[in-house]
Amino acid sequence: MRRRFVRSPRRYTPADPGDQEDSFVRSAIRRTFLRRPSTLAERNFVADALRQETVGGALLLIAAVAALIWANSGWSDAYESFRDYRIGPEALHLDLSLATWAADGLLAVFFFVAGIELKRELVVGELRTPSAAALPVVAAVCGMAVPAVFYFAVNASGGDLHGWAIPTATDIAFALAVLAVIGTNLPSALRAFLLTLAVVDDLLAIMVIAIFYTSSVNFAALGLAVAGLVVFFALQRFRVRGWWFYVPLAVVIWALVHESGVHATVAGVAMGLLMRVTPDPEEKRSPAEHLEHVIRPFSAGIAVPLFALLSAGVAVSGGALGNVFTDKVPLGIVVGLVFGKAVGVFGGTWTAARFTRAELNKDLAWADVLGLAMLAGVGFTVSLLISELAFADDPGTTEEAKAAVLVGSLLAATAASVALRMRDRKYRDLVADEERDEDGDGIPDCYQQDERPGTEPDGQADGQRERQQDGPDDEFPVRHTRTPRPGG
Repeated sequence: MRRRFVRSPRRYTPADPGDQEDSFVRSAIRRTFLRRPSTLAERNFVADALRQETVGGALLLIAAVAALIWANSGWSDAYESFRDYRIGPEALHLDLSLATWAADGLLAVFFFVAGIELKRELVVGELRTPSAAALPVVAAVCGMAVPAVFYFAVNASGGDLHGWAIPTATDIAFALAVLAVIGTNLPSALRAFLLTLAVVDDLLAIMVIAIFYTSSVNFAALGLAVAGLVVFFALQRFRVRGWWFYVPLAVVIWALVHESGVHATVAGVAMGLLMRVTPDPEEKRSPAEHLEHVIRPFSAGIAVPLFALLSAGVAVSGGALGNVFTDKVPLGIVVGLVFGKAVGVFGGTWTAARFTRAELNKDLAWADVLGLAMLAGVGFTVSLLISELAFADDPGTTEEAKAAVLVGSLLAATAASVALRMRDRKYRDLVADEERDEDGDGIPDCYQQDERPGTEPDGQADGQRERQQDGPDDEFPVRHTRTPRPGG
């Protein structure tokens, strides 16, 4: 019997829904072995998968592990040559290494998507009220101040104080990836909290780099970049449509920010925050939502994994790892990332909620915030960058600092994974309880009142007694609106 296929705008599905899975399997086999071109349905399937947080997070973590293994294997020279390969127009000062293109260019795409998400949360999402938005901002500030204090405390007597900013940074890409992989049942408000905290943290870290670790800033280029952002905002304000306006302008803004000496990812998050997130009456969805839908597969499937592959490959010797818990500089970094971040983020959030009008989202518990505070200790790329800047004249200390960043980030991610996994399991059980329907009547049992033999549901017993006093009324019999539980 021949199978008929019904054509739809997005995918080809078998006329019999039960054969849909077999159809996708056969399609994958044909594509793999017969090298047939991918269909629109298959491309949409891949894009939809990459829009899932767990898929993008898993790809990033896999790329990071591969980079670490490659950089510390017998092929480490090939990895260094790959990272240091330069490409780009030298006349425009864009003759950059692949690692720099990844950190400044590809990561700017991720920050653009993050900026759109943050703007949506601030305007129409979980953080639309000032009392809710204030908490992650306070958490970010305290999450930078307290680790620096911990570092100073460890290095106050005889240590090198130049690395105080290393444990202050939170890596937004890796932190969101870990949360996506381990927290599939956690409230969406927790991700919004982490997103806001990490974006504010990264912006503050970039300011720290510009003020304390940058010799000069090109204010002319920075001013032109700001002017470009004003034009970008005006185009959004006056509802100008067309990618041919925005793409060249975005490239120019990015290049100007890069030329200014400020980290170029600022351009991405700035343009994301300027996007319009509320649709007009004649629009089905806002420009921000449309762009996020288009760009997210590229960001999650290509930009962020390549960034991890080119940035996470840190060659660390056994001697540097052995000194992590003995020398003061690396010990201060580990203590700052693991304990300073947790104390700063959680303590700042609790203090602000306790003594100000700021309020924690009702969907979150303090145990959730504690797990998130631990996760904020994943410093990684920004911390590695500050390590190179802080100890540029001391390669040995730089290597120890990088080893400490890796160890501290790993310990923080492990502790956060345990804590958040426990919370995820609790939320999963709550969802299962809410959806349980043992009697199969289509109504979850939690919405049914517990009825015992000889009792009436609340409100119906009084009505039944009134009807009995007035006499029988067969035309309008009183019935229960819920089916009793089995054995109830």
